[in-house]
Parts: sequence; C-alpha cells; structure tokens
Amino acid sequence: MGQVAGDQDDRPGDVRLPAGADAGRRTVTLTVIGVVRSANRRDETAPKNPTEARSRGEPADLLVDEPYRPGLVGLEDYSHLIVLAWLDAARRDLIQITRPSSPKPRGVFALRSPVRPNPIALSVARILAVDAVAGRVRIDAIDLIDGTPILDIKPYRPGIDAIPDAVVP
Repeated sequence: MGQVAGDQDDRPGDVRLPAGADAGRRTVTLTVIGVVRSANRRDETAPKNPTEARSRGEPADLLVDEPYRPGLVGLEDYSHLIVLAWLDAARRDLIQITRPSSPKPRGVFALRSPVRPNPIALSVARILAVDAVAGRVRIDAIDLIDGTPILDIKPYRPGIDAIPDAVVP
C-alpha cells in the first residue's frame, strides 16, 4: 500500500489522458526492494512533502528485503539518501492538474504531485542508522505513506545532486 493521490474527483481545469494513451508504448519491469514504515497514514493528515514531514519530527524506517540487503553496505558513510518509491495507490489518468492552491492548471511534469503516468516518488532524508544485516535504514522523516513500496535507495551527493542556481516558479 502506498501514497494516495488525494481526491478522486476531477477539478475544473484537470485534463485526463486519452483512453488507451499507453497502448503500444514500451513497458519496463521494476523490482520492489522493500517497504517504507512510517507514521503516515492514508488520510488528509499525511505530510504533503519532505519539508512538512521533517517538521513533524517523526523518524521512519526503510525495510529492505533480504536479497537486497548487501546493497546497503557503505550507505552508513553518507549523511543523506534519496528514496525512489512506487506510489501504488496514485491516480495515473491525469496529465494536467489544477491544484487547490492555484487556479492555473499545470502539467504533471511541472508538479511534484503523486498523480502522474508513472507514480514514482523521490524523497531525500537524513540517515540516522543503517543495519545492513537486518535490512533496516532509519531516517529522520519521510513524506511517504506506511507500506509504500521502495524501488531504489541512492546516496545523496551534494556535489552531484544539488543545483544552487536552479530556478523555480
């Protein structure tokens, strides 16, 4: 069970993907390597982003399945990590969304919304502890719902991942 997209009703300005838009497209196979364990539940109280999650001060765990645990070796040398997860309950049928905070519709690729053709989440977190043998990575916080499937974990590297002069609206 993963992230919920929120309201299932379309808002004025929302644009759905045409029926069969994925027909004939290339597909890929992803492997779930573990699961998120957090205090976040599937309701309106779940944090909307990593900043909000950190402000709550609720640590979380990334539980990695046994075959993938050797991949955690060395992660303890880093202060932060990137989690890629599959938002398995998110809507996948919208291509433009009107957010409650803005009347202007935006394309899903211009938003961090879980509603998208491939609902892959990206979250950065501070590492508190790594137990590679048990397959447990304790992190400071996460905006993912308890039970969200984990696709990948990567070390956060500021020299590669941070772009100080990035422009945002």
